[in-house]
Amino acid sequence: MPLINDEQVVLDLTGADRHEATRVLAERLAATGRCTDLELFLADVRERETKMATGLPGGIGIPHARSAAITEPSLVFGRVADGIDWGAKDGPARLVFLIAAPADGGDAHMQVLPQLARALMRDDFRQALLAAETPAEVVRIVGEHVQLADPTPAPEPAPAAGGATAKRALRFVAVTSCPTGIAHTYMAAEALENAAEAAGHTISVETQGSAGSTPLPAEQIAAADAVIFAHDLEIKDRGRFAGKPTVDVGVKKAISDGPALVAQAAGLAAEWAADPSRAAAADDRAEAAPSPRAERVGAGTKLRQWLMTGVSYMIPFVAAGGILIAVSFMLAQIALGENGAIEVVRYGLTGDDEFNIAQSFDPASLASWAALAYVIGSTAFGFLVPILSGYIAFAIADRPGLVPGIVGGSVAVAMNAGFLGGLVTGLLAGFVARWIASWKVHKGVRGVMPVVVIPLLSTLVTAGLFITVLGRPIVALMTAMNDGLNNLTGAGALLLGVILGGMMGFDLGGPVNKVAYGFATAGLSAAGAAADAPQLRIMAAVMAAGMVAPLAMALATALRPKLFSEPERENGKAAWLLGASFISEGAIPFAAADPIRIMAASLVGSAVTGGLAMLFGTTLRAPHGGIWVLPLIGQPLLFVAALAAGTIVTALIVVALKSMSRGRTAVEAAAA
Repeated sequence: MPLINDEQVVLDLTGADRHEATRVLAERLAATGRCTDLELFLADVRERETKMATGLPGGIGIPHARSAAITEPSLVFGRVADGIDWGAKDGPARLVFLIAAPADGGDAHMQVLPQLARALMRDDFRQALLAAETPAEVVRIVGEHVQLADPTPAPEPAPAAGGATAKRALRFVAVTSCPTGIAHTYMAAEALENAAEAAGHTISVETQGSAGSTPLPAEQIAAADAVIFAHDLEIKDRGRFAGKPTVDVGVKKAISDGPALVAQAAGLAAEWAADPSRAAAADDRAEAAPSPRAERVGAGTKLRQWLMTGVSYMIPFVAAGGILIAVSFMLAQIALGENGAIEVVRYGLTGDDEFNIAQSFDPASLASWAALAYVIGSTAFGFLVPILSGYIAFAIADRPGLVPGIVGGSVAVAMNAGFLGGLVTGLLAGFVARWIASWKVHKGVRGVMPVVVIPLLSTLVTAGLFITVLGRPIVALMTAMNDGLNNLTGAGALLLGVILGGMMGFDLGGPVNKVAYGFATAGLSAAGAAADAPQLRIMAAVMAAGMVAPLAMALATALRPKLFSEPERENGKAAWLLGASFISEGAIPFAAADPIRIMAASLVGSAVTGGLAMLFGTTLRAPHGGIWVLPLIGQPLLFVAALAAGTIVTALIVVALKSMSRGRTAVEAAAA
C-alpha cells in the first residue's frame, strides 16, 4: 500500500498546540485502519517530542515515532494556515508530516525520514504543497519524492558533443553526518547534490545517519576528482578517501552554502590536476594524516578532543568496576561486619586457601558473593588507565596508536603513576605512532608498517621513555596529589567542592563539565578500600552537582510555567528523570534558548551543591547512576540535602532573572 492516500491529507489542519494537531493527523490513520490504538501511538509520538522538538527551519514539522499500534509505514500531511509552534527557532510550522512506522519496521521508518528531509530542502516541493488545492494533488506531489525504495540515481550527463571546449564535468564523492543522524545528514546530502547538479558536475553522497550507511563503492571513490566531508561526527573509515583533494566542514555549512563547497572542491581538483605530486605526497602520509578540518582547529581544542576521547572510552570500565566494587563492600559489611570492605580485598582467583573464590565459592555465603563482585569490579577497574591511555593515542593517531597507548598505560599502572601517567603515555604514544606512520617507506614495506613496524617501534619508544625518564617524576607528583587530598578538611574541602561543582554546572555536559567529571572518575582508582577516602567524596560532590541543572529547570517550569515556552515546559517534565539519572544534558534545551541566565544560575547552584556535598562528607564509589545508586552513597540523606539546596538556588535564580527580563520588556513596550 502507498505511504499516503487522500484520506491522510488535512489541508486545513488546526489545533491549540502541536499535540492537538498531531491527534488530528493520527485520527486519520485510525480511520484508515493503519493505527490500531490511537492513544498508544500518540503516547509514542509525544515521548519522542519530549526528547527533542521535531520542528525544522522553514516552517516545517515532522513528528514521528515507531509504535506497536501502527500496522504499516505511513505518512499523514497537514497544512496550517497560521502555523503552529513545533519547536523550531525560526517560527511556527505550516507544513506538517506525521511519520508512523510499526515497532519492528525501523528500516522502513528510517527510509522515509531521509527522503522526506531531502524533499523538504527543495523550495519547489514546499511551494507545491502550499499551493495544492486537493488531497489528491498532495498525494501526487509527495509520491514523486518519498517512497520506500531508494530512487534510482540519475545517470551521469553525457560528454559535450563535437569536441566542445565546455568546462569539464567533475565527479565528486561526499560524506554527510550529524549527531542525531536524521534531518541534517540528509538535508546536507540534498543540498550538495543540488549544488553539484546546478554546476554541471555529478556527486555521490554517503549519508552516515540513523538509517545506517551504504559505503560508497571503492571504484567510485577512486574515480572522484575531489571529496567533500560535511560532518559533525568523525567520518567512518576515513582512510578510504586518502590521496584525494578534500573539503572538510561542518554539516550545517553544506546546508547553508552547498554551491560554495562544490566550487571549493572544483578549485582543489583543478589544483591537484595541475600538480600530480600533491596526490603522491598525500598517499605517502595517508596512514597518519589528520583531517583537514582538524588542521584548522586550535591546539587547545585538539588537546581537549583527544583527552575527552580517552575519557569517553574509559568511563564504561569505571562504571562497571565502580558499581561492582561498591556493591561488594556493601555486601561485605553485612556479611563480615564493619571491617568487611577491608577483609574482602583479600579474595582473589589464585592460591589454595579459603580466599580463592574460584575454588571455594559458596553460593549460600554473602561473603562469597561480595568477593565475586569485588574481583570482577577490581578487574574492570584495572583497565581504567590503559584504556584511557590507549584511546587518547587512538584519537591522535587512529589505530596505530592503540597498541603503544594501552601498553604505555599498563606500564603507568605498574609504576603507580595513576591516571596522570595514563594521560602522558596516551599523548606520547599517539604522537610517536603518528610520526612513525608518516615515514616515507618503500612500497614493499608499507604492507607490514601497521602490523609490525608501527606497533613495535612506537611501543618500544613510549614504554621505554616512560620507564627511564618520565615515570619517576609523575609518580612523585601523583603521590603528592594523593597526600594533599588525604589532608583535605574544612575550608579546603569546601573550596574544592565549590570549584568542581561550578565546573559541572558551567556548560552542562560540555568540555568544562567533562574535565571535572574525568578528574573525579580517574581518582576512584586510588580510593582503595577506605570508606571515607577523599576521592570518594569528590565523586559524590561531582555527581550531585551534575544533577542540579536539569532538576532545577524542571522545578522552575513547575513553579512559573508562564515564563517558559510550550516546548520548554515539555522538556521540563522530561528533565525530572534526566536530572535524577545524572544526565546534565537535560538542561541543554533551556540553555540553548537563554544561555546567559541559565548558565549563570546553573553555575551558582551547582557550586553550592558541590561545596555542601564535600563539606558533609558524602561518598560514592559508583561514577554514574544518580538517585538509582543512592544505596551505595555514604551519608545519603546529606547527599540529597546538598542536591536539594543547589536545585532550589538555581531554580529561584532562573525564575528571578526571567521575571526581571519579562518586566523590562513590558515596560519598554508600554513606553513605546
